[in-house]
Amino acid sequence: MLFSRRQALAGCLAACAAPLAARPPGLASAAPEIPPALANRALEALFRHHQAIWSRDMIAVADFALPSSTPRFFLVDIVRGSATALLVAHGKGSDPDHSGMLHSFSDAVGSAATSEGAYLTGESYDGVHGPSRRLAGLDPSNAHAEERAIVIHSAWYANPDVAVRQGKLGRSDGCFAFGEQDIALVLARLGRGRLLYAGRSDA
Repeated sequence: MLFSRRQALAGCLAACAAPLAARPPGLASAAPEIPPALANRALEALFRHHQAIWSRDMIAVADFALPSSTPRFFLVDIVRGSATALLVAHGKGSDPDHSGMLHSFSDAVGSAATSEGAYLTGESYDGVHGPSRRLAGLDPSNAHAEERAIVIHSAWYANPDVAVRQGKLGRSDGCFAFGEQDIALVLARLGRGRLLYAGRSDA
């Protein structure tokens, strides 16, 4: 019996998840808020980079087709079948007019833009923005992430009150910037060796 590529990928994801549940529900049921096209690309990235991604119980998917005032960063617990949606800022170079919408991706050094693609989460550290986590780009579209110092960190301009007051968040230099009250949750759940996938659901 032939299976579709999506079925095969979903099966791979379920099989790779830690055996904390008899039937890991997979990405689609754990995070129905993520449009299928974007979810499928995240699953394909997990399959493509399975040798680098050694922790598969939790993944993150950022949907940059949504405005920055909308929770668009999904922390997906594959095993428990649940997801948490958070606000995340995008880069200045991806939104030069500060409209609150990401208009383009770039991986060019000095672009201050958000890059699309699959990232591997690295070690945590204390930097200029406090507790942070390093990221390594796994795709050609984000291959310069380490050179550009693209990381996960907190920032005042990513706090919910900024979105309420301005109708949008501030912008980073290309990093995944979260509100100061959310960073501990992100760093704890999205530990080392996991997938962070950034893209657009309307691509």
